[in-house]
Amino acid sequence: MYDLNDIVEMKKPHACQANEWKIIRMGMDIKIKCMNCGHIVMLSRRDFERKLKKVLKKAKA
Repeated sequence: MYDLNDIVEMKKPHACQANEWKIIRMGMDIKIKCMNCGHIVMLSRRDFERKLKKVLKKAKA
């Protein structure tokens, strides 16, 4: 499962060719930030779960 501040990999890379995203907001929608260029994308939880490939790094508890 995923949580706030986790680094995740999505199924498709961003336009800047990076595929690492940091979860910066969770709720009904999930906001993720590209770790390469800093672009922020907001997805519905349903879309996020469909597009998520795997969690790369868990946030420190």
